[in-house]
Amino acid sequence: MTDMTEGGSVRAPETDKTLGDSGARRGQSTRRGGGDPAGRGRTTIADGVVEKIAGLAARDMVGVHAMGSGISRTFGAMRERVPGGSSSKSATRGVKAEVGEVQTALDLEIVVDYGVSIADVAKDVRENVIAAVERMTGLEVVEVNIAVSDVKLPDEEEDEPETRLQ
Repeated sequence: MTDMTEGGSVRAPETDKTLGDSGARRGQSTRRGGGDPAGRGRTTIADGVVEKIAGLAARDMVGVHAMGSGISRTFGAMRERVPGGSSSKSATRGVKAEVGEVQTALDLEIVVDYGVSIADVAKDVRENVIAAVERMTGLEVVEVNIAVSDVKLPDEEEDEPETRLQ
């Protein structure tokens, strides 16, 4: 069945045969090699990647003053002052990850602000870290252990290491 247009030309009837980007008809596979693309290789995620994601997610929470022990914060502050020193280490300070093929486990060391509920801060940190890591990596977070190593008092000076560098 054909339709006539006003100018007398013939228009082909519309069909369900839709062409895709490659010209293949709907329902036909346009991929070569067949099978699920996810099965055509392996993705590995380094421990450091998960540590950065978890460290940034933990720092975002109200009540978290700092990450890591006093010694690691002191060395980190000194490293950042040295020209060419790495500031990326601060993102992973206080975080240790063990990454497997489909799961990860995390240990976090935090310093909380005085006056906050440590239990509430730990719960919020745990939830935020799990959500961020699982969303960004696709890994299942099996545990997030949180160690509170210090409480930042309002009148305490920041731990600034003495340095001779100018």
